[in-house]
Amino acid sequence: MKHAFAWLMALALVFPQLATAEETDMTQDQTDVLNAIQTMTSNFQDKDIAGVMASYESKATVLFQPGEPVSEAAQLEQMFTGMSAINPVFEYSGHEVIVNGDIAIHIAPWTMTAKTPDGQELGQSGLSIAVLRRQDDGSWKMVIDNPHGSRLLAEAE
Repeated sequence: MKHAFAWLMALALVFPQLATAEETDMTQDQTDVLNAIQTMTSNFQDKDIAGVMASYESKATVLFQPGEPVSEAAQLEQMFTGMSAINPVFEYSGHEVIVNGDIAIHIAPWTMTAKTPDGQELGQSGLSIAVLRRQDDGSWKMVIDNPHGSRLLAEAE
């Protein structure tokens, strides 16, 4: 673990442009990627499942559960629809956006609060890691969406 920390610190010194969006001015591409993520989140909270699905490429993969990727569009739509029933509210505690040409990665710690139809309060948190690709029209869509990126850290401890 010490070696991984040292490696990450060395990367931070060599590549200062990898700093969080809040620490640096974002490029237009970074802003566009962040807007794509925020639009998807807003659509999900508003139960606009068509808007959520429009945030993803047609063959995108989402991990609703750690280690269980889902790539079939009808199943993705069904999962998002089911999850919207608990009225989720998401908050991010920061955003990091890295763009290389037409590929981008968005990393963000998140918390979610929700309430089931019978009134039970729920809460979750995690680390979202999403890979996006620039589309022919210049927009960004998610290709891989893993909201459970922190799972590996918990397993390593």
